[in-house]
Parts: sequence; structure tokens; C-alpha cells
Amino acid sequence: GFIKGIKCEVAIKRLKSESQQGTREFWTEIQLLSQLRYVNLVSLIGYCNDNNEKILVYEYMTNGTLRDHLYNTEKAPLTWKQRLEICIGAARGLDYLHSGAVHRVIHRDIKSTNILLDEEYVAKVSDFGLSKMSRISMTNNPIRTVVKGTFGYMDPEYYRRQQLTEKSDVYSFGVVLFEVLFARPAVDSKLEYSQISLANWARKCIGNESIDESIDSFLKGKISLNCLRTYVKIAENCIHENGCERPSMNDVARRLEFALQLQEIENVEQVCQ
Repeated sequence: GFIKGIKCEVAIKRLKSESQQGTREFWTEIQLLSQLRYVNLVSLIGYCNDNNEKILVYEYMTNGTLRDHLYNTEKAPLTWKQRLEICIGAARGLDYLHSGAVHRVIHRDIKSTNILLDEEYVAKVSDFGLSKMSRISMTNNPIRTVVKGTFGYMDPEYYRRQQLTEKSDVYSFGVVLFEVLFARPAVDSKLEYSQISLANWARKCIGNESIDESIDSFLKGKISLNCLRTYVKIAENCIHENGCERPSMNDVARRLEFALQLQEIENVEQVCQ
């Protein structure tokens, strides 16, 4: 909607005033977003904390969430190039949180519904209510904390040890990468047992060399082999069981950019034939 005195369209998030967790997340989001400004992070325009009303005002994202465009939707499917560019943007946003800002920020709830798309389909990481902030010098040092996040995206190592690092975000992002490729939820209880967890199913497909059979039907025949191999390897590395073996988000962003270059080279070669 629109607010008097603000020219751009805004999105308003109203929190339940009686929720203690909601109150904590409200102030966490304000604390973080008031210090962060980056093209791939959603912008906080303002907030209200008056008469038990807790309201956050953000820039409005015309094209909704990434998940809105992947499955269970009437929207037209995203092209492979669009999907790659969105993943690159989200990866850059996370890299900025981990190492580019004044403080180190671990998002702790990366998923396709927390990646928003503006009118040009530029990806913006959103929803920082569960995020943890520490000194930038603490990079890669674990934060001991109560486990929170979303089932299916949550780093199993973080779940077991209750120790949070940047690599927990990397794991969650790896699940999103497979979600983008397969166009299916991170958890789908309607499927047979071996397919319920997207991360586990992706590992199985990689082991069986059957990735081609599981990707979004809209994408079949539209991804270059080299690009697909590169993309799948990135996603596989992100969901490695051992957090230390996962890449940094900077590495993920750079490898995704390389995958996009491979796709564009093949597209040019096809036009020239």
C-alpha cells in the first residue's frame, strides 16, 4: 500500500503484540536492518511501536517470493537464466551479511519464501527476525544458541550441536538451489519416504546420476550440460554433512556466476549454428 509522505509503495508487517517471541524478532529486525544497506537485502523503511502495536514497514516487492514462482502457482515459470540470476543475487546478499557488513550476521532462516523479488526480479533476502549478529572478527566461530529455523532447510550439524556458523546459512541456501532446480518443496510428505526430504533426495539423485530425471519439467532440454554440472556441484557442496567442507557464500556466488557464463556461451553457440 501507500503511506502519506512516502512516495514508493510499501509492505506492512504487523506482529502479534502478545507474542514474546514476536517482540524479540521485531527488535532484532529493526536493529539489523537499520544498520544494513545492500542491493540484495530488503530495505526497512520504518516501524511503529505504539499502544502495543508493532508494525514494520518495508519496500514493497512487486513479484513476491521466490517460491511463488516455483511450484503450486499459476504464475508463469521462471526461465533458467532468471533462476540463476536470482540465486546469484541472493548469494551476494548472504555474502554481504557474512563478511561485507560492519558486523557478522547469520540469517538462520534462509528459504525460498524469505527471498523476495522486485519488479525487475532482483533477489532481496528478507525476514531477519531469527538472525544473529556478532563482531566481524568472530567470522566462522560458532555461536552457541537455541536451535531455530525451518524444518527441511535447517543445517543438521547445527541441529545436533546447537552451534551456529555461517555454514548453516550455506546449507539452507543449498536446499534452496535444489528447490529452484527441482521446483518442489524442501519437505513434501505426500511423496514416498525416500523423496520427502529434498536434500536427501538430491543426494540420492546425484549418487544415481539421475538428476536429469528429477529437474523441473519446464527446464528439461533448456540447461547446458556444463552449466547443470556446475550448478549441481555447487548445491551438493552447500549441503555437505560437514559444515567445514561447505563453501563460503562468496565462493557460491562466484561459482553461480560461472554457471551463468557457461549457459550464456551455449546459448550464443546455438544461435550461431
